[in-house]
Amino acid sequence: MLLCPLLAAPALAQTPPAPAVVPPAKVAAPGAATSATAPPDKPAPPADAALNLDPERESRIVAVVNGDVISGADVDNRRRLFALSSGLPMTKEVLDRLTPQVVRQLIDERLRLQEVQRRKVAVADKDVAETIANLEHQNNMPPGTLARRLAAEGAEMRTLYDQTRVQLGWTRVLREQIGGADRVTDKDVEDQINMIKSETGKPEYHVAEIFIPIDDPTHAADARRFADTVIGQLRKGAPFAVVAAQFSQSQTALQGGDLGWVQPYQLEPSVTRVISEMPVGAISNPIPVAGGLSVVTLLAKRQIGNDPATLLKLRQVFLKFATPLDPQNPTEEQHAKLLRAKQISSTAHDCDAMAAADKAAGNPARPEPLEVRLEQINPPALHDLLAKLPDNKPSEPLVTQEGIMVVMVCGREERNLGIPTKQEVMTQLMSQRIELQSRQMMRDLHRRASIDQRTGGV
Repeated sequence: MLLCPLLAAPALAQTPPAPAVVPPAKVAAPGAATSATAPPDKPAPPADAALNLDPERESRIVAVVNGDVISGADVDNRRRLFALSSGLPMTKEVLDRLTPQVVRQLIDERLRLQEVQRRKVAVADKDVAETIANLEHQNNMPPGTLARRLAAEGAEMRTLYDQTRVQLGWTRVLREQIGGADRVTDKDVEDQINMIKSETGKPEYHVAEIFIPIDDPTHAADARRFADTVIGQLRKGAPFAVVAAQFSQSQTALQGGDLGWVQPYQLEPSVTRVISEMPVGAISNPIPVAGGLSVVTLLAKRQIGNDPATLLKLRQVFLKFATPLDPQNPTEEQHAKLLRAKQISSTAHDCDAMAAADKAAGNPARPEPLEVRLEQINPPALHDLLAKLPDNKPSEPLVTQEGIMVVMVCGREERNLGIPTKQEVMTQLMSQRIELQSRQMMRDLHRRASIDQRTGGV
């Protein structure tokens, strides 16, 4: 059962892990999580001293991009971040295998950062934190785990924050670049909806993608090896959304690579052929596409115009433990938080009270309740709990290793999701135009750039 019994004798009862009530695209590997809190200034050194770069190698120049230096330390931090979040072993051989693609990603990232700075586009710290928190919720992750693991393994959390900041700034540059000329009109939306309705009964697919660019044919072998490494880890359970957020060079990276529901004609023919034959949950082999390689996963499939669903609006309060729970030896802090959760369960009578309690617990504020689809909620015990939980009534405390959660259903609605809303169509059309703009601008930035990539930097 997920419901936690009353505090007993000195142990806390532990439930099956259910730290967030979001239907994840791919469930996170144990311990892989991100944090919306400020990163640690000085991470602890890794336990394996053999993996430490010596100071001389850390300071070596790997590449110079329009005068900006990418150092060995920059590359090493990014390699470690990827290895940790994807479950790769932290060995020299593995890190060296990641290096060529990491270097090229950092070069692209530096070009984007320079364009963001040239246009004086600012990205606030809270925007970065909220983006990482959203990625965390998408993957059913308890807050703070990734920060602790990165610190323990000698990788800097700042690496993930800096990467996210550049991604957000670049998206704002692209929206500014598109401006009014390519803005999606009401007619564009109506035409798209009419086209979708004309396809009623035909299949459509919910797809997520990791795009690995190949800017030079001589880099194709490295890109293929990197794609094979990524696929191997995804098939072992690495969270697709986290890997996509770090290494996909598509503008969907911040959404965990999620393309949403797409019709066959909206994908490249090579991708459509693979997707149409994949079972739900499968990870593709590398697929050659324009400009690089695509790795896709099929999240769901349905018939256009026929997808009845129960949508829940949820508020949750998460009380994070300072240390992971040992059910046989809970700490005083964990006892106290269980008592606090029980108090919330007995006194919160609406969703505003839940939002206030979650904010008081130190979690990022969410202006709107989280909307989830009941049919996609896992584990089954949590699905059954939410299906039966009356609206505006808090659940009993749900205990996990990382903390305690209380959930409330703010409202529920039966809806046919087979026909998208106007807002969903507008968002998808805009995303497609932004992606095209991004690839064009990156080609232009590469063409104009002075890039000195050096051997032996790492």
